[in-house]
Amino acid sequence: MALDRKVGLIDGLRYRGGGPMLAWILHRISGLGMILFVSLHAVAGYFTQQAGSDWAININIIYQSLWFQLFIYFAVIYHALNGIRIIVLDLWPKMLEYQREATWLQWLIFIPMYGMTIFIMISRAFGAE
Repeated sequence: MALDRKVGLIDGLRYRGGGPMLAWILHRISGLGMILFVSLHAVAGYFTQQAGSDWAININIIYQSLWFQLFIYFAVIYHALNGIRIIVLDLWPKMLEYQREATWLQWLIFIPMYGMTIFIMISRAFGAE
């Protein structure tokens, strides 16, 4: 039995604040970022193999840049941890009352993982291997 809500598109997309809405937005942005990366990677591979043009080099410059890689690592790690949180809350509905704590736990795991990733990437980018 579905809820009968008469909510328009604009009202449904309006940001209402809070952790769950921010997690929802970041989950969607990180998913789109991963789709963008895979698409760029496939297009660059096609242009390298089939056309042999400079398009592949230009696309490789985009997705091999430090800023793009920092975003992709953010997207992958956040999307994975948020997906695990959603799966746990879906499998055990009684855990929904602890959603705020689950979100904080997700961030407590995410921040050191991503921080270490940033540290390693930046130290290698500036030649401190």
